[in-house]
Amino acid sequence: MTLFGDGLDTAVQKAFTRPTPKSAPAQMRFLVRQLKTTKAVAQMLRISQRTVERYVKDQIKKPRADLAARLEHEVKKRWQPQIRAKARQKAATTGGIVIDTRARLGYTAPIGSTDQDRIRHLTVALPPRYAARLFDAQEAGATDQQLREIAAEALKEVYFQDDGRRAGQLEEVRFTDIEHLEFDL
Repeated sequence: MTLFGDGLDTAVQKAFTRPTPKSAPAQMRFLVRQLKTTKAVAQMLRISQRTVERYVKDQIKKPRADLAARLEHEVKKRWQPQIRAKARQKAATTGGIVIDTRARLGYTAPIGSTDQDRIRHLTVALPPRYAARLFDAQEAGATDQQLREIAAEALKEVYFQDDGRRAGQLEEVRFTDIEHLEFDL
């Protein structure tokens, strides 16, 4: 579980047009339809094939907490792939993405400027090119640190430099000690 990766996934999930299945048997049936066999679902969830079959037949209704979390995560990951793709495409081409964060932000600048890190709460609309970079990096399997660097670069340009209207000598933005992070499309 990563802070940035999960945040991007949550933002895309807000575009869903139908709710995900709620009960464990319904979630299990959905996964069996997606993966075609109970054996594949069992391997993915690290449980026995017989247990999957019992969920599908409504013989078991309440999973243990760790299985419930894995089950919900896998269902959300596969739910409405076309809606997910459209939301990402819209954010990457026209809409952009909004980042709401409370974190320690600072920057490296020429001598004589006040560049001390401090806790800031920012809600900033990032342009579509940064939404595209974030989603492309996430698809390519980028680490949380790489996604953080892309977000820091975006904040540098949009917030600190105001799209090139000020702070032209700013070299690097530090984005650390994240207390809160949320994305919205």
